[in-house]
Amino acid sequence: MIDYAIIEAPLITEKGTVVGEKANQFVFRVRRDASKGAIAQAVQELFKVKVLQVRTINMMGKRRRVGRSQGQRSDWKKAYVTLREGDRIEFFEGV
Repeated sequence: MIDYAIIEAPLITEKGTVVGEKANQFVFRVRRDASKGAIAQAVQELFKVKVLQVRTINMMGKRRRVGRSQGQRSDWKKAYVTLREGDRIEFFEGV
């Protein structure tokens, strides 16, 4: 049974689109406790593609200030997923 909540959202950024075009990689925001194998399995099941490699990065939350009060955003995890040649994931079809 696949836990589909592992993949929180795709990250659509300039760097993400560049690696998508050059290396057939896609960037996702994932749960902090997700393993590389679980991420690969969830992407394969959700998008019906073949995953070759998963690289993960733990992102530290930034400190933010609103007026006098100061806080910190939550830490999160980013995953770069490399797909087999010819496989694609279309996030914005028709745009």
